[in-house]
Amino acid sequence: MSKHKFQTEVNQLLDLIIHSLYSHKEIFLRELISNASDALDKLKLLTLTDEKFKTISFDPRIDIFYDLVDGKTITITDSGIGMNETDLEEQLGTIASSGTKNFLKNLSGDKTKDSNLIGQFGVGFYSVFMISDKVEVVSRKAGEEKAFKWTSDGRGEYEITDAERDAAGTTVILYLNDEGKEYADRWKIQGVVRKYSDHIPFPIFFHFEETIYEEGGKKDGKENEKRPKTEQINSASALWKRQKKDLKDEDYNKFYKSISLDGEDPLLTIHTHAEGKLEYTTLFFIPKKAKFDLFRANYKSGVKLYVKRVFITDDDKELLPVYLRFVHGVIDSEDLPLNVSREILQQNRVLASIRSASVKKIIGELEKLLNNDRDKYLTFYREFGVPMKEGLYQDFENKDKIIEIILFKSTKSDELTTLSEYLDRKKTDQKAIYYITGKKEDNLRNSPLLELYKREDIEVLILDDEIDEIVINSIPGYKDIELKSVNRSDAAEELKTAVDKKKEKELKPLVKKIKDALGDVVKDVKASTRLSDSPSCIVADETDPTVQMQNLLKSMGQNEYSDFKPVLEVNPGHEIVKRLSETTDKAVIEDISFLLLEQAMIIEGVELKSPTQFVKRLNRVMEKSL
Repeated sequence: MSKHKFQTEVNQLLDLIIHSLYSHKEIFLRELISNASDALDKLKLLTLTDEKFKTISFDPRIDIFYDLVDGKTITITDSGIGMNETDLEEQLGTIASSGTKNFLKNLSGDKTKDSNLIGQFGVGFYSVFMISDKVEVVSRKAGEEKAFKWTSDGRGEYEITDAERDAAGTTVILYLNDEGKEYADRWKIQGVVRKYSDHIPFPIFFHFEETIYEEGGKKDGKENEKRPKTEQINSASALWKRQKKDLKDEDYNKFYKSISLDGEDPLLTIHTHAEGKLEYTTLFFIPKKAKFDLFRANYKSGVKLYVKRVFITDDDKELLPVYLRFVHGVIDSEDLPLNVSREILQQNRVLASIRSASVKKIIGELEKLLNNDRDKYLTFYREFGVPMKEGLYQDFENKDKIIEIILFKSTKSDELTTLSEYLDRKKTDQKAIYYITGKKEDNLRNSPLLELYKREDIEVLILDDEIDEIVINSIPGYKDIELKSVNRSDAAEELKTAVDKKKEKELKPLVKKIKDALGDVVKDVKASTRLSDSPSCIVADETDPTVQMQNLLKSMGQNEYSDFKPVLEVNPGHEIVKRLSETTDKAVIEDISFLLLEQAMIIEGVELKSPTQFVKRLNRVMEKSL
């Protein structure tokens, strides 16, 4: 016998699950059945692909018993791959600390939603302590002779001892506490299994006593008789293989919840049977809400791969491209070999063809949703718009289709718009699609850079997601129309008028004064043709990254952009600029020149190198004005 202490993080989880999610304690059965199903999947694959396991007699099943005498225990047993002593320690005694922190971070206070998180974070086993005073796990690993028993009361310690088990698999015995005894009930257990686990692809058998009623209530002078009975309480079918016409929304929704551990119905269901050169079935679901790990490099794939209904993997990120990582579902191929490895999967032409067709199908269904149910599509886009944008630079094959379903904020509307809709509204003589990038939508809508476009009644797209700078550079044009950033110095050139050019010429002496005052702090100084109300603005030279892109590159450690040198544009018509052109005081020229630059930088979200110098200059100017 060996005694062990739970890892600190496990104790934290136990305390939280037991006390915070207690009103949703029925999920313990969902989690144990899910674990049993995973164990059966693993052994099934080994018996088909590994010579060492082909001689094993594999009878896949899950059995549930409860104490027929006084209702003190529930037992769940499976004939899966089982665990040895090391597995018991690693799987039931420890959990990654990052997983615990993420679990705690994602708690919302809504107990229904929070109860679903324990499955998503792989800590579902510990829910058994909501209804148990003690738990025993007896397990024997396939291919090994010894069995072991893991025992704990959930209060900080567990012990592992030698045990006996006739065959591979795992048995979990729950010693029910007072609250848990309600589950030692035939109808309660059947209801929970059908609610959560009806589509588990292995039979779940329930063992109970049935009363045989005789006329008059007696038989041969005896009371009504009770007899043990066993019945299968789940459908145990591969739902994705059934015809769509035979399935209802309720069937799809239940299956989605069982594979995703999401408490809500999916937003969109996409079911495809393909026959021809390749034969396969796909069933994909798009959730209503993004999962906690959507923007993490170590996100968990939501798609399971089957071959001829045999589970292969749910941990392969090659099944769908990264930008579609929010999709849950199943791919079942009739053409892949059962012993396919992860390395083979990455190069397999069959899977590549299935993946390509699946991506096109998903994008096509999203396009239908956009065209037929805008409100529902907006629900999708608010959650998954950023990953879809990633597809524009990740997926060259489908880029032209993806761009049609990307939505943008716009100066013409509070509603999101497509590029196609922008073109429908654009002015007849307008030569480009204009956009502005930056950090905050409100700042961008009020940016001095938009003054020309407001004056000319030209629509500008507002790109305020950090990823937008990368995305927009991957789509230089749309339907033969160039996309132009108003953050760049050349964006307003085509809108210049003769009056603008005359003012530029008149301002040349002042431009030289400002340029001399600022020196190499700026790349250039120009008379602006775009400003109406503001005295100045900064833009990026047409050959340089924009402010937003340079910030992004710096955040990625590319420090060559630490000395940002913008192009300063000054407004010839602004009173400050007019008066500056009239003064000969070098000190005043220098202070005002720097203030024109620095206020423009602040508006565009550029960090000032020396806020102290900025304040000193501002104080000097205010002092002289009083």
